[in-house]
Amino acid sequence: MSRINHQYRLAARPVGLPRPTDWEYVEEPVAEPGEGELLIRVIYLSLDPAMRGWMNEGRSYIRPVEIGEVMRAGGVGQVIASRNPRFAVGDYVSGTLRVQEYCLSDGQGLTTVDPALAPLPVYLGVLGMPGMTAYFGLLDIGRPEAGQTVVVSGAAGAVGSVVGQIAKLKGCRVIGIAGGERKCRLVVEELGFDACIDYKSEDVRKALREVAPEGVDVYFDNVGGDILDTVLTRLARGARVVICGAISQYNATDRVQGPANYMSLLVNRASMTGMVVFDYAGRYPEATAELAEWLSAGKLRSLEDVVDGSVRAFPETLLRLFKGDNTGKLVLKVADE
Repeated sequence: MSRINHQYRLAARPVGLPRPTDWEYVEEPVAEPGEGELLIRVIYLSLDPAMRGWMNEGRSYIRPVEIGEVMRAGGVGQVIASRNPRFAVGDYVSGTLRVQEYCLSDGQGLTTVDPALAPLPVYLGVLGMPGMTAYFGLLDIGRPEAGQTVVVSGAAGAVGSVVGQIAKLKGCRVIGIAGGERKCRLVVEELGFDACIDYKSEDVRKALREVAPEGVDVYFDNVGGDILDTVLTRLARGARVVICGAISQYNATDRVQGPANYMSLLVNRASMTGMVVFDYAGRYPEATAELAEWLSAGKLRSLEDVVDGSVRAFPETLLRLFKGDNTGKLVLKVADE
């Protein structure tokens, strides 16, 4: 086998936005799978805001990517050689494949997926980590009830777009917060949210008073910073705040901005809870089954922003997340299906 693997390794810990010098582009021969291993041809890579946190040194919910290590990334690919009885040549699998063209794996953490049931990028979106995050974060931590008001920041993103749709399925009034007229229009007209606040052109606090006059029962936060602080001033009695992400803070070069209005939690007998999707790994099949049912019934829409390129396009494509250029799940296509 004379294949060559191209990959990106972390060369330096970024300060602010990742720069080209933070990456090392490497090529090396593709090894044959040993006993119990399989070789995967990577087709799609998942690009997620969490990747920025994985590049930092320090204690977190998952170990950091080490200097010189192939960058961690979820992906979908096809098995091209196998000495693992769980996987056959031709199978499509999803899992942590990393930013490269070929992945040699022992099979741990891999899941077989069926492209006949859903397009492969959907397994990185609604049927992947963003869908799991939205499902468990909203239903287990947010605990929405019919008739309540749910507010979602990053509403046009991979997680937020699913959170809002699930909340609507549960009979809630759903308000999105997104950046730009185009994203706000998509959230309302195509995803069925009741309203969407454009944080780039509107006064968020004033807009929340207008669209959620009785307060916010569930706030699903993907952005942190000023938006989180503003929503805290509009909580209803007994509100639940789900801390999923803080994309506004990931590239901060100064101290991370914490919530100044946290006393609203006391006044309103509210709660704020952080969630990490890996804690629910044992229940992924439960979420996948219900999300797939909603998808097939047309009750849930999957949004993927697929960039057709190669592994070489990874650093530039990743930056789209932090510039607000993507809508839905950002996916980099690195090979043909």
